[in-house]
Amino acid sequence: MKRKLHKAYQEWFRPLAIMFLIIAPLRSAVLDWNWVPSGSMKPTIFEGDLVLINKLAYDLKVPFTTVHLAQWDNPKRGDIVVLYAPDSGTRLVKRVIGLPGDAIELKNDVLVINGKPLSYCLDDPGTFQTDIFEDPSPLVVREQLGSKDHFVMILPSRPALRTFGAIVVPKGKYFVMGDSRDNSHDSRYFGAVARDQIIGCVSAVLISFSPSRYLMPRPERFFRGMDIKRS
Repeated sequence: MKRKLHKAYQEWFRPLAIMFLIIAPLRSAVLDWNWVPSGSMKPTIFEGDLVLINKLAYDLKVPFTTVHLAQWDNPKRGDIVVLYAPDSGTRLVKRVIGLPGDAIELKNDVLVINGKPLSYCLDDPGTFQTDIFEDPSPLVVREQLGSKDHFVMILPSRPALRTFGAIVVPKGKYFVMGDSRDNSHDSRYFGAVARDQIIGCVSAVLISFSPSRYLMPRPERFFRGMDIKRS
């Protein structure tokens, strides 16, 4: 029995333990991946997407903590980030809308940043897979935020917080929202997010499977970037 246990340890347990000791810190501090369970970032990110998280985008942290060892950048307006929700500690994927000191308003689904309304362009929902919509008549618009454009989805039949007065983002915090504006629990409800609660930046969709279609793969979403380059 001892020989069998020793052999199992040599052939299985030790290699797995070494692999874990290498991979776990890398996932914690360098690169991670995450299955997306909700539709709050549609039509940019779908349920069933596996997204790549660059944890070195802004800083280097002690593995398994939020303690910063070094910092070389901060989230930019328009970045898609992974963060810990202030109200629950849940890991969420959201888009950075407001930077520290920004005044953020929403007027009938139009974002106003520092007194300037963002530009929007209506897009055809027919260009997207129909299984991503929870509403029979969605509005898909192109929003100009930061250095790149991205799509935003509005669900007119749903009750949602579509208007709020100017909120000044506190120092060291960031205002985040989902791209599915009427189906997102974000800074409109839990407030601005502290800088040290932002884990990293989402850089791409690695692979994708459709939960509503028996986990059929979505090959058109494999290795897909996040935003639209501005022409």
